[in-house]
Amino acid sequence: MTRDLFGVASFEGYLKTINPAWSAVLGRPHEELVGRPFADIIHPDDLGATGDVVATLMRGEPVHQFRVRLLKADGTPISFAWSAIPDSDSRSGIFYTVGRDITEELQREEMLRQSQKMEAVGQLTGGLAHDFNNLLTGVMGNLELMQARISQGRHLEVERYVNAAQGAAKRAASLTHRLLAFSRRQTLDPRAINLNRLVIGMEDLIRRTVGPEIAVEPLVGAGGLWTTMADPSQLENALLNLCINSRDAMPNGGKIMIETANRWLDERGARDRSLTPGQYVSLCVSDTGTGMGPEVIAKAFDPFFTTKPIGMGTGLGLSMIYGFAQQTGGQVRIYSEVGHGTMVCIYLPRHLGGEEVDASPETSEPARAEVGQSVLVVDDEPTVRGLVTEILEDLGYTAIEAIDGASGLKVLQSQTRIDLLVTDVGLPNGLNGRQVADAARALRPGLKVLFITGYAENAVLSHGHLDPGMHVLTKPFAMDVLASRIKELIEA
Repeated sequence: MTRDLFGVASFEGYLKTINPAWSAVLGRPHEELVGRPFADIIHPDDLGATGDVVATLMRGEPVHQFRVRLLKADGTPISFAWSAIPDSDSRSGIFYTVGRDITEELQREEMLRQSQKMEAVGQLTGGLAHDFNNLLTGVMGNLELMQARISQGRHLEVERYVNAAQGAAKRAASLTHRLLAFSRRQTLDPRAINLNRLVIGMEDLIRRTVGPEIAVEPLVGAGGLWTTMADPSQLENALLNLCINSRDAMPNGGKIMIETANRWLDERGARDRSLTPGQYVSLCVSDTGTGMGPEVIAKAFDPFFTTKPIGMGTGLGLSMIYGFAQQTGGQVRIYSEVGHGTMVCIYLPRHLGGEEVDASPETSEPARAEVGQSVLVVDDEPTVRGLVTEILEDLGYTAIEAIDGASGLKVLQSQTRIDLLVTDVGLPNGLNGRQVADAARALRPGLKVLFITGYAENAVLSHGHLDPGMHVLTKPFAMDVLASRIKELIEA
């Protein structure tokens, strides 16, 4: 009567005895099931797992709760949870197995996961709307007050409102960067870096940030530490966020320790960390704080989830670190116990190469353009295009505007002098910024390109690996930074 599949099978790959459920569930006659190798009715993607199970059984070891899909007569796969045990007489060459249909159970689990995803999206958008409404109020309110004070002739008060509006706008930019980090869509500038050097360079900042009540233990750096390919500024932000979290978990004082290490993860170690086996570099921050229980750890990376009081945190710190680690090809894990502190470890892939030395010049007042130098600006947003054009004209460059990729290509195909192409990545009408840049390089070999983008279209930007002479500037950006970058690229 049962719909569970019971059977006796041989190590040679044939079913010897089966109950009626096999035919009823799979729609195959009894003679077909016992007359052909059981591999014929197993889903092709599960044949490898089945071979591993049979090998384990042949060693005399039972195997429980493994999943293998069987194919119905019409080819429809059905998921089963199996248990199997070899016969006590090793010479018999047979094993006993039972399988339970879990197809509906898996469907329910998938529906639950989708429901949880939608709940997370609702939480994300609700938290985002709340924070942005506050920030937009600061921007819009101060702009209105500026307008009123200018009309009243009270010009001395304008600077205060300008500073307040800029402060709110910068916090909004920081919020979007955190969201993009969580969604793994931020624009990264990966470089080969040494974590020991990065941590040592931040030691003073960390000590000042956590305050005198928190002791920062001597930094434990692995000797002969491998390099890793990562965005140093994002990694610095992640480290600082972890130290701030540790500080907040120790209201009565405590200790923070920062450790780096080389990690060679085998299959088991990599599986425990949701990574592929290989060589990694770890950066761990541990504290003697209150710790976290399993229910908190399970939600710690969710956006806007926080255990801090209202106004003490956005709930995006750990989600940002998680997204950054994932986008860099690594992982982050939390090890904690209530009352015994917390350790958060970031695992990043090893880079087989030397450390890159940042030789970029210090930011200074950009020099004026030479006579005749011109820049092509391609952006579909009039406000951004106008701002970039105005900056260029202030520096003495001739600015040529294009509203999409096709318009930009017409300019590039002409005889007009172009010293630099500045283009958005996401452009309308079927031609993105990378395609425009590639076409420009074909027409004008060696042309410098500056991509300005609000998020990382990885397929377009080749996962951060750009051709020589191509550079990225993330929106929003300060106008003086844009001016310095333009002059630097043209003179390079």
